[in-house]
Amino acid sequence: MTDLHIRHATPGDIDSVLAFWREAAEGTSISDDRDGVARLVDRDPEALLLAERDGVLAGTVIAGFDGWRCHLYRLAVHPERRRQGIGSALLAAAEERFVRLGGRRADAMVLERNESGQQTWRAAGYGPEEQWRRWVKPLTD
Repeated sequence: MTDLHIRHATPGDIDSVLAFWREAAEGTSISDDRDGVARLVDRDPEALLLAERDGVLAGTVIAGFDGWRCHLYRLAVHPERRRQGIGSALLAAAEERFVRLGGRRADAMVLERNESGQQTWRAAGYGPEEQWRRWVKPLTD
C-alpha cells in the first residue's frame, strides 16, 4: 500500500469532494453544494484537507480557524478505507494547522446518531461538552 498524501483542496477538487461526501460523510449540510465549497476554498485555501491514497480521495476534514476558535467539520473517510489511520492523519494535519495559526482548542461537529464517528473522535482525544448545545438559524432559504 502506498503512503497517504494529505493536501489542501483546490477549486478543481470541488466536484469530487461533493461526490465523496455523498458516499462517505454522515449527514448533510446546508453548505454541501458547489457554491458553498467554492467559498470555503476561496476564503481559506488551507482549510479543506484531502487525504489521498494511490491517487484516490480517501478522506476529508475541514479545519476552520476564525482567529478565535478552531472548528473541525466533515471528517469523512471512505467506507472501504476506514480503520487504516486516514482519519487520524487528517486530524493530526488539522491540529498542526491550528497550532501554527495560534489556536488553543479545537472543537468538532459530531452527529449524536453517528456512533462510529463518536468512537473516532474519542480515540483522538475529543469529548463532548454536555453543557453546550448548538443553536442554528438558516440565513437563506
